Amino acid sequence: MATDPRGRLIVDLGAIVANWRDLCALHAPGKVAGVVKADGYGLGAGPVAQALRAAGCDSFFVAHLQEGMALRDALGPGPMIAVLNGFRPGDDEDAHLTPVLNTLGDVRDHRGRRAILHLDTGMARLGLDAREQAALAEDASLRASLDLAYVMTHLACADEPAHALNDTQRARFTQAAAMCPGVPRSLANSSGLFLGAGFVSDLARPGCALYGVNPTPGAPNPMRQVLRLEIPVLQIRDIGAGETIGYSATWRSSRPSRIATIAAGYADGYLRSLSGRASADHGGRPVPLVGRVSMDLITLDVTDRPEITDASHITLIGGSGCTPDDLASACGTIGYEILTSLGARYVRVYTPA
Repeated sequence: MATDPRGRLIVDLGAIVANWRDLCALHAPGKVAGVVKADGYGLGAGPVAQALRAAGCDSFFVAHLQEGMALRDALGPGPMIAVLNGFRPGDDEDAHLTPVLNTLGDVRDHRGRRAILHLDTGMARLGLDAREQAALAEDASLRASLDLAYVMTHLACADEPAHALNDTQRARFTQAAAMCPGVPRSLANSSGLFLGAGFVSDLARPGCALYGVNPTPGAPNPMRQVLRLEIPVLQIRDIGAGETIGYSATWRSSRPSRIATIAAGYADGYLRSLSGRASADHGGRPVPLVGRVSMDLITLDVTDRPEITDASHITLIGGSGCTPDDLASACGTIGYEILTSLGARYVRVYTPA
């Protein structure tokens, strides 16, 4: 058995920075922020943001107040840290976070405070809806009391370039944001950056593209891969023809087989729905997953791979045929879920930018 059976999640900070720089070139002359919510999409918000900050990124977005407080501790004073879900006045203490204003109540509560105004143009989640936008447009004194860093909206269908809602949202945003003349605008998310010059604004807010998830589904991925999840083999077992593996005996060997067991499972974010549908990687060649993904263990068929021993490491995510997008496709989800499900038991290792 391996001395330490835990997996190593190797995060290439240089690749993340390179992805950010590519997006900056694509979005010029607008700036590009770093979205590091959900602990940097599962990869570590602090190390990711520090690498981006060293590369010149000065604006970051998180979802929750607590994420913003932790990120301020990691980054220190200076860069803007915006909290997408907002927070009550004073709750950020001395962290100097930037609230995103999602309702008229937020607008009134944060008068005189540096903030970002969120206008809903078609997502129908957070942000001032059409009725609230009209009310704010009619209240000149309330608008005058605001100190806005940006006015923003969020695209609902940017990963579908032909979707009519993209142009509809852009037009609605242009019209609604006119109530705030001179205030910089923030429009594109990761996929929105690839919709063309009409979606360039003062600040883009990419998330998944920074982390190597394909922002252009159906086309080749323009982003670099940024992670590898390597798991040591715990044990290799020889089984006879006709024997079954794992819970519910869902896989039966058709020949004498060698089965490798590794310490990862759905408790670590390797989704149970990948059972029978995915493969890992060793030496650039696929290693098929057999049997059910259980809470802590996965079994792999290494019958035709004699070089794999109980001293080997298997690449579970990030190798050939098992990128986050590959795994997402295998189980009917998106790369975001694969990344943000990555468990806390992995040893995270960061290669420098």
